Amino acid sequence: ARAAIGFRENGYEGPVTLVSDESLLPYDRPPLSKAALSGDAEPEPVYLLDADMMRSLNVTFMGGAAAVAIDRAAKILTLSSGQALSYEKLLIATGAAPRKLTLAGGESALDLRNLGDAIRIRNSFSAGVNVVIIGGGFIGLELAASAVKRGCLVTVIEAQPRILMRGVPSEISDVIMARHLKAGNTILTGSAISHIEADSVVLADGRRIAADIVIAGIGAAPRVELAAQAGLELDNGIACDTGMRTSDPNIYAVGDCCSFPHPIFGGVRLRLEAWRNASDQAVIAVENMLGGDRQYESVPWFWSDQFELTLQIAGMPGLGVSTVLRPLKDGAFILCHLDTAGTLVGASGIGQGNTIARDVRLLEMLIGKRMKPDTAILADGASQLKALLKA
Repeated sequence: ARAAIGFRENGYEGPVTLVSDESLLPYDRPPLSKAALSGDAEPEPVYLLDADMMRSLNVTFMGGAAAVAIDRAAKILTLSSGQALSYEKLLIATGAAPRKLTLAGGESALDLRNLGDAIRIRNSFSAGVNVVIIGGGFIGLELAASAVKRGCLVTVIEAQPRILMRGVPSEISDVIMARHLKAGNTILTGSAISHIEADSVVLADGRRIAADIVIAGIGAAPRVELAAQAGLELDNGIACDTGMRTSDPNIYAVGDCCSFPHPIFGGVRLRLEAWRNASDQAVIAVENMLGGDRQYESVPWFWSDQFELTLQIAGMPGLGVSTVLRPLKDGAFILCHLDTAGTLVGASGIGQGNTIARDVRLLEMLIGKRMKPDTAILADGASQLKALLKA
């Protein structure tokens, strides 16, 4: 959707065709695990491009037809309907698909990726229903928060020693864990699952967890089938360069489906599953498809809502070797992550509402400038981070 807009913003007047295996026009996905599930009304799509916008942009939308094959030599894209489309430049934005449970009974578990999934899950949420969520990552916990708001009896099962093991530092996951327990959710960490039965999830130690509904939230895998069929290079997704070009100079990829070397972090190859990343990459890809030569070097940024708490992450906290705590009002705080040279490489924060938003944004800018900030200023919640930027 962002790319379609970008072509017109850049003055391109030729044909633009948007192909989707979903019949709906492009819509926003983050609400699917939050407001779409916890609201009183049945979920409605929040369109990124509605029919009027499509017409004003003169973009052809071909929905309900998956792209199934690319003939790179002839520059032809074939759809599941059998229709063939010729192209000069092609952008792949196929996203990611939920990982499936491979254990016995796992095929009965629901997962969440599109509006139809959200409607099915929401219709199963009602007071007193036993909901078991497998996976204590961001999506699993957002689902748990939405389910308990609708009166469900919620159990989250996580195989790792703590929730959000790969996502945030323990100081933040402890806050989120406490909030879920306060809401009445049960969270079982370090728990392996044996199998799933009609009315329960059976753990490896023999415990049975009552389950009217089981939802899997164990991560997502990049959708690379189309790229693989075309013989494009793969590396944790579709392998792109810093300009979002694939191994074919006429084909680009953006979003959850691709990986790229990030110039701010020493060229480490990343694959980012985040809304803003997909949008920002589309801007770069479009400019390069029209003859430009820009690098994608935006600082990664991610957010999640957990009840009234907002979590934000900027940069790559995992690259840090030391941490500075920045306390803010009402119990909010931000962890500033520094590498061995003292360069700020990440920021992880949590607080109510927008408490942390301004400081995380300023820290994101410091990360982008590869700055080595004074740790005393970082640790003083009353200090002005803007001063570090000006310096």
